[in-house]
Amino acid sequence: MIAARLPHMFLYSILLLALGCKEYTPSRKEGIKSENRTVSVRLSALPKQVKSPSNNPINTAKVDLGRLLFFDPILSGNKDVACATCHHPSSGYTETLDISIGVNGQGFGSKRAFKHPNNIPFTKRNAQSILNTAFNGIDIYGKYNPAEAPMFWDLRVKSLESQALEPIKALEEMRGTNFSEEEILPEVLRRLKANTEYVTLFESAFFESNPVTIDNMAKAIAAYERTLIANNSRFDQYMRGHKNALSESEIQGFELFKEVGCPKCHNGPMFSDFKLHVISAPPNEKLNVPDSGFQNTFAFRTPSLRNLRFTFPFMHNGKLGSIRKILEFYEDVSDGKPRNIHVVKDSLDPLVRSLDLTVKEMGPIINFLLCLNDQDFDKEVPGAVPSGLQVAGNIAQ
Repeated sequence: MIAARLPHMFLYSILLLALGCKEYTPSRKEGIKSENRTVSVRLSALPKQVKSPSNNPINTAKVDLGRLLFFDPILSGNKDVACATCHHPSSGYTETLDISIGVNGQGFGSKRAFKHPNNIPFTKRNAQSILNTAFNGIDIYGKYNPAEAPMFWDLRVKSLESQALEPIKALEEMRGTNFSEEEILPEVLRRLKANTEYVTLFESAFFESNPVTIDNMAKAIAAYERTLIANNSRFDQYMRGHKNALSESEIQGFELFKEVGCPKCHNGPMFSDFKLHVISAPPNEKLNVPDSGFQNTFAFRTPSLRNLRFTFPFMHNGKLGSIRKILEFYEDVSDGKPRNIHVVKDSLDPLVRSLDLTVKEMGPIINFLLCLNDQDFDKEVPGAVPSGLQVAGNIAQ
């Protein structure tokens, strides 16, 4: 992954071109920049339109069906958890817990807890927001393939269609102990086929015989999720030419964000390279076994920096509760101080170690990151779901 070291003047030119910010000056941290990889960096507004895979064109009936499925606990083993339990619109299609409580839980947000008795573990990871996942995989030039969109913290599946099925199959998320991983999807399909309202909805959404299938269920959920877009933040407006959309202090923060090296990983319209990096986030003590990420390397995908107002706490396990704590974490790591005892210094990603961040720069950078928030997204919650179960699962106190 590490590029060969380049002559100083060539590296200097590459960084000037890539970062597109103030004139580059050598790092304040001796010996670190020489280990840096050269990367292409470009930050831009999100597209105004969303693409769908060729085998899942969007239509209103499909989106409406997907919304109901997203909020209906009929998809879970115990009929007590829906997709919306951990990805609710009132909290930006995520939640405020560090790691989620799925099956056998009760309550909403920070008040959610396991019922007693309980034999279900916490989920391993922080619930990422569904907002803008339609753009997952978008590159610095705005190109992306929705059929190949990278999903999850460890990139284990591609596309929203594939992602939609994984929580249903996971014991601690939606499946529970009443069904095996092999049994749960056939059971969900049996329930949907037995529900006349769902049969009618599937027939309206998919123009085919016997439309109630697991594949079509996933396609409907994915079609709905592609409508959950927040692509008109003040940053988007600024990058589209409305130069008064950002204040002078936010523009200063934008320049510092680039200058200290954040866009080496947080780049493109989604502020993510959608790649895996070893950064040594501190472990979450709620987990009996440390989460070792992709293929036990402690590598995790770069998250988007959009809508941070709604997506705290941060990192793959929710261990950092504020943007300032994130920046302080990166200052430590760039100084060669891993925050996870299971990660040795030499395994830290060179891009992380090459960050050049100081405390005085954190305030302006935070101001800039807050301009990536966009509150104008679909927050509609169905009044009822076809199963007759509680909308969004067992979230009542």
